[in-house]
Amino acid sequence: MNVFGVDIGGSGIKGAPVDLERGDLAEPRHKVLTPHPATPDSVIDGVKEVVDHFGWSGPVGITFPGVVTDGITRTAANVDKGWVDLDARDLLGKRLGLPVTVLNDADAAGVAEMTFGAGANRKGTVFLLTFGTGIGSALFLDGKLVPNTELGHLELHGHDAEKHASTKAKEDEDLSWEHWAKRVTKYLAHVEMLFSPSLFIIGGGVSRKADKFLPLIEGIRAEIVPAQLQNNAGIVGAAMAAAKR
Repeated sequence: MNVFGVDIGGSGIKGAPVDLERGDLAEPRHKVLTPHPATPDSVIDGVKEVVDHFGWSGPVGITFPGVVTDGITRTAANVDKGWVDLDARDLLGKRLGLPVTVLNDADAAGVAEMTFGAGANRKGTVFLLTFGTGIGSALFLDGKLVPNTELGHLELHGHDAEKHASTKAKEDEDLSWEHWAKRVTKYLAHVEMLFSPSLFIIGGGVSRKADKFLPLIEGIRAEIVPAQLQNNAGIVGAAMAAAKR
């Protein structure tokens, strides 16, 4: 069974049909740049371009980089503030003319990883953390999602942690892998102090380069592994959510 998934990120909007039996993309994904400013109208245009690229006519799952409750986007840290308290599911559904499901981006990626990837069959407290424009988080207890945790906004050194330890921070400040790994270590230690997880799954685009920084992270009790679905996890999780609607 194939269902379409779209992942809205701070830098790109990407999507593809997903084979839900394999938990993998059924076709190579299509990506467009996230517009700036990332207003609802401009982002929805980008989503439509991605969906139209495949001539898709069925249900669509769509991730959003912020809190989502019942299809309404409640926060907008890395996109235009026009998204706050917007009925995104209704707007996207009308624009696409298709059944739409909207959920938090890290939650989608986490569900995919817990089903098909690094978290499969893992019990206890597990975090998926996505490092990109910001830091997304998905918390699982015995495989069940606690939605919309948004722990990239934990305070670290007086600021949102994602301002200090995201991939964007690494790029903006031209940090070495060693320097950035120290920042990530401090962030993981803070999350570990609060929640004592047994496993951290590190996702986002940077997971493709896990060998460059994971060996540099020391002093964390929890096991730390890269996401197996890497940066496709959000697309897969979005499609999974749409299939359950």
